[in-house]
Amino acid sequence: MKPSRMVVISDFQDGEWESGALPSVDQFTKQWSSGARGAAPRIIHSPWSVEVDGGYIERLPLACLRSGLATSAEIWTHWRGASPPRDWISGNPHLTRRAFRLNGADAPFSSNDMLGHIQAFGPPATLCVWGLGVSEDILLACQKSFKIYNSIDAPPLRIPPEVSRHFDLVLTGAEWQSEAVLERHPEMSVAVLPIGPEFASETTFHPLETEKVYDMIYVAAAQPYKRHDILFEALAKLPRSLRALCVSGYGEMTESLRSQAGAKGIKVDFIGPPGVPFPEVNRLMNSARMGVVCGVDDGAPAILTEYMLAGIPVLANSALTCGLQYITPKTGRAVPADQFHLGILEILAGDSEFEPRQVVLRNWTWQHSVRKLQRLIELSPGRKF
Repeated sequence: MKPSRMVVISDFQDGEWESGALPSVDQFTKQWSSGARGAAPRIIHSPWSVEVDGGYIERLPLACLRSGLATSAEIWTHWRGASPPRDWISGNPHLTRRAFRLNGADAPFSSNDMLGHIQAFGPPATLCVWGLGVSEDILLACQKSFKIYNSIDAPPLRIPPEVSRHFDLVLTGAEWQSEAVLERHPEMSVAVLPIGPEFASETTFHPLETEKVYDMIYVAAAQPYKRHDILFEALAKLPRSLRALCVSGYGEMTESLRSQAGAKGIKVDFIGPPGVPFPEVNRLMNSARMGVVCGVDDGAPAILTEYMLAGIPVLANSALTCGLQYITPKTGRAVPADQFHLGILEILAGDSEFEPRQVVLRNWTWQHSVRKLQRLIELSPGRKF
């Protein structure tokens, strides 16, 4: 098999800003070439041993490794300070992670460090860019790569036209997003294939023989756009015997959410931030009878199919801009915010009617989605390998 390297660039940042001179691209190239900044890309020779698990950022490259669409996979993130960490492997041993020093705070993000790596080792066969994106010079350095973009959040394109024009394929979360992309770039290859819910892992999330301690669970960042207030308003209209659990991996609203729940006299337990490992998230989902998604401006959240794979039906806000295609009569219900309390009662009264895990297994696990992605790449006029 011809080596085929895939790189996924997340917009995640870590580290603290430090003063100090910014090395040039050539200086970073020498550091990478010499091994001072990290190891060269490595090929995975045993794809059958790859487990597709973890979070939504990891599952797409792992699925591509397992299926043979890639023979090497890396996740790149950004580092604010002058001393980024060397490459590391965590979670899944088949994924290499690298953090690159940022040139500055403005998005799309530029990085002499990242350009140095590309010059040292060449561009990947497939470059996936998520979220706030990278600067145009990075995409120009990867001119030979097949370039895929997904905003992850609700806006279909969170990058300016001079950057988005370089992509060969844009993955969206809903048909209206695809139409918006085509308004900007009429010749662009576009497909509804959001990486979170579509590349679902049936081994990461699965049913357990666990007592149902909670009536509902909301796994979501403690941030305003996740609209916890809709859940709290619904609970205030329902019997006080109902119990909810909110789990957050990150976000700044935890204390505010606790105060809101306390003021309404509703029973809500909170876990995190920081988050808990995926096995614990799965256990917590199994401790509830249903999952909820309250947000509106959300980019087809991965938790939709993660709840379902854990065996629990989902109540979603019918105003959710991306992801309602995963709510079917057998997986859950979608209702307006002012009827959320009625939706909760309906699902709790008829939870035996739902077959959420079976529906996901038939349609949206990574095995289905990686085949869709492969067809999209093969049919795209921008295919380069």
